[in-house]
This record gives sequence, C-alpha cells and structure tokens, in this order.
Amino acid sequence: MALINGRPIKLLIVDDSAVVRQVLSKSLSDVPDIEVVGTATDPYVARDKIVKLEPDVITLDIEMPRMDGITFLRKLMQHKPMPVIIISSLTQKGGALALEAIEAGAVEVLCKPGGSFSVGEMAEQLAEKIRAAAKARPQQRQTSQAAESAGQVRTTLAPTDMDLTQKILAIGASTGGTEALKEVLTRLPATVPGIVIVQHMPPKFTTAFANRLNGLCQFEVKEAADGDSVFPGRCLIAPGNFHMLLRRSGARYLVNVKTGPMVHHQRPAVDVLFKSVAKSAGRNAVGVILTGMGADGAEGLKLMRDAGSPTFGQNEQTCVVYGMPKAAFEAGGVEKELPLTDIPAAIMRTLGSVRI
Repeated sequence: MALINGRPIKLLIVDDSAVVRQVLSKSLSDVPDIEVVGTATDPYVARDKIVKLEPDVITLDIEMPRMDGITFLRKLMQHKPMPVIIISSLTQKGGALALEAIEAGAVEVLCKPGGSFSVGEMAEQLAEKIRAAAKARPQQRQTSQAAESAGQVRTTLAPTDMDLTQKILAIGASTGGTEALKEVLTRLPATVPGIVIVQHMPPKFTTAFANRLNGLCQFEVKEAADGDSVFPGRCLIAPGNFHMLLRRSGARYLVNVKTGPMVHHQRPAVDVLFKSVAKSAGRNAVGVILTGMGADGAEGLKLMRDAGSPTFGQNEQTCVVYGMPKAAFEAGGVEKELPLTDIPAAIMRTLGSVRI
C-alpha cells in the first residue's frame, strides 16, 4: 500500500465522458490505498475542485470541451505543479498528444477504458500508475526555445574510435522515463552502438514516442518489430503490450518481440530484456536503468553485471521516481549511480573500454 501520511492517496478524475469517469471510479473502489475524492467534466470544474479537495494525483483527459487537457496541464504546472496521469485514447493521434502532455509535465500515460486492457487489468494498471505518480516530483517543463535561451542547448558527444559493431546498450525506464530517455539519447553520437530500450508505455504510445525520438536523435529510432536487426546507429524501442528480447544469430544481434505474462505488472518488462541481454551479449553490453516505480529491471541488471556488463543507475536526486534504480542498486545490479546529465558521457566512455 502507498499511503500518504497514513491516509489513502486522494485522486481527482477529469474527463468529459460520464462513462469513463464511472469506469475509472468503479475500478478503484476496492483499492484500499486510493480514494477518488471527486470528478470533473472539464478543466474549469477541475480548477475549483483542486482548490477545494486538494488531491494528491489527477487523471486528465486530453480532448475536452471549453479547454483541452494540454492547455490546462500547462497552466496547472505553472501555478500549482502536481502529479498528473494522462488518460488517452488508443490511437496514433492520442499517442502523439500524450507525449506532448508528458513534455508539458505529466508523469504517466494510460489507455482509456476499452483500449487494450480489460476492466480488471485497467484497475491494476491504473492503481500502479497512481501510486507511482503520488511519489513523483513533477517538474515544470521548458520549451526548447526557453532551454536554448537559458544556455541549455543540446550538445553532441564526440564519437570514439573504438569498434562498436558488436556492442549493445540496453536501457530500461518507467515513470518519468520518456523525458529522461530523450535527455540521454539526444546526447549520444550517430556512431552509437545498437540500442535496445524498454519504456513502460501502452501500445500506440510507443509508436509515437519512437517517431518523436527519431526526429530528435542523430541515429535511427524505431519501434521494434520481431526479427529486427540491432546494429550501430539504430535504436529499437519495445512496442507497448509486447516483451522484447535480444538474441544473437551468428555475428548479428536480433530482437524477438512476443507476448507473454506480465512481469512486475508490466508488458513490456525491463527484466525480460535485461535477462536476454545478459545471456546474449554478456560483457559486450552496457546496462542503464532510469527513473521509475517498482523493481522491474533489478534482477535483470544484476544478471547483466554478473555477466560482465558495466551498469549505471540514475541517482535519486534526478529521478522523477527513485524506485527502479533504487531496487537495482540494492540488488547489486548498479555499478555506479549518476545524475541523469552525466549518464550519456559515462555510456560513451564505458563503451570505449568494453572489449569484444
């Protein structure tokens, strides 16, 4: 249970659909550490209820009358930052809008009821995300223009002269991970070795996320398909609702994308990827675990380290939720904890010393 000062987490549901409000409320009715303190049909009603009810977490629809969710979110993060979970439709447009909302300050994203989850799975997923959000430290986002004016222009690391052909970079992330991954990946050079990533996200949203990163990074980023090759200059992101595993075929690395039971309430799961990397790449891989709630990835990263892989974890001070990195550190899987901004350089330095 994730109580706050001995009481349940107070949740406000903001959605113009009466059906969605009812389903979300009902799905949480038997969860002892979460209390739905109110619902709102639009951001104007939500504004008044935030003042009156003082919720710990808000679920927010994107497309609503009078004011859209992203505009409301930006105003909220400017005047009263708090953890917000985006509830979006399972469409390509919904995925792109959800990513825009995350860039505006939301900490999590979930499919609307009737998407890829049953009501039972929906309750489990929603409860986990609410618990994660309640522990999050939401931060106001800067636009790229604001970041540049503040002297935070993106820099590129110089590529090494080492042969990166047979090396693998494996990364796992959850709550807060989309922005953390963007911070890491946009600072890596075009000559980076093959990258495999699990970010806890629903279907369609991973497609939009990969497409977004592909436009920002100096290398190819794509949502993985079964049988895709992993090679320098390519980054594969596990598709939502599917596990991704690395395997070696002769001198090549491939990924298998498949269904299967959830692991740590997740599909894709970081542990599934990391365990396969430990088996297939061993000391030729580098493992990184970023912000997120829970223990997914801890066991797999320990296996990677035992197999000779250098491993890094994001430190507590820069995590939105210091859960997964903490669990991995306590399990002995993290060789070194670093601030998020130091991780890209550490990756490239380490890859230069990894021997085939």
